[in-house]
Amino acid sequence: MSTPSAAREQALVTAFVRLADTLVADYDVIELFHGLCGDCVSLLGVDAAGLLLTDQRGTLQVVSASTEAANLVELFQLQAEEGPCLDCFRTSAQIHAGDLATDTRWPRFATLADENGFTAVHALPMRLRGETIGALNLFHRSRTDMSADELAIGQALADVATIAILSDRNTRERERLTEQLQAALTSRVIIEQAKGVLAERGQIPLDEAFSRLRAHARSTQQRLSDLARAVTDGSFDTAPLLR
Repeated sequence: MSTPSAAREQALVTAFVRLADTLVADYDVIELFHGLCGDCVSLLGVDAAGLLLTDQRGTLQVVSASTEAANLVELFQLQAEEGPCLDCFRTSAQIHAGDLATDTRWPRFATLADENGFTAVHALPMRLRGETIGALNLFHRSRTDMSADELAIGQALADVATIAILSDRNTRERERLTEQLQAALTSRVIIEQAKGVLAERGQIPLDEAFSRLRAHARSTQQRLSDLARAVTDGSFDTAPLLR
C-alpha cells in the first residue's frame, strides 16, 4: 500500500510529465490552462487557482479559474486595477498575502475576496528569460502562509507551463505567444457559453456544468473547445451530459 507521501510524489510526477508532453506534441491550450489550475488545487492544498495571461495587445486577461468564485475575483482584480496578481505581473516576483484581513495593499480586492470566501492569496509569475506573460493566483479560504516547498512546486508548475506556451520550433516566441493566447481567449468565450447552455438546460451550477463538459471531453478524447463549440451550435446532443 502506498503512503500519502508516495502518492503525492506520484501525482507530482504525473503533473510534470503531462506538462512536459506539451513540449513535443500538439495540445489543447485551454486544457493546459485548466490542468495547471487543477494541479495547483490537488497538489498544493489550495482552495482555488486562477490564471491571468497577456493577450496580443499586452493586456492581462483571465484565461482559466478552477471555480466561479475565483473567476469572479480575478475579473474584479482586472477591473479595479489592483491586486496581488497584477503586482506579481508588474514586478515579475512572487506576491504573498497570507491574511488579507490585515493586508492594506489592495483594500477593494481584499473586500471582494472576502465576500467570495477567500482570506489569503499567493501569486506566482509566469516568466521565461526575463519575459513575464502572466501570473498564477493561489486562493485560500483560511489564513495561510504557504511553505517554501509548496511555493517551489507551484512556481515549477508555472515555469513549465510558460515554456510550453512560448515554445515552438518554427516561429518566434512572441508570434507563438500571440497565437496561443488568442486561441485560448477565443476558446474561453465558447466554453463559457457552453457552460451557460448546460447550466440552464440542466438547472445545475456553472461549476458542475464545466466539470461535466470537461469530463466528457476527456472520456471521448476530444478537445474541450471543440466539444463546447458543438454544444453552443446545437450539433451535440447535451442529454448525456445532463443525466
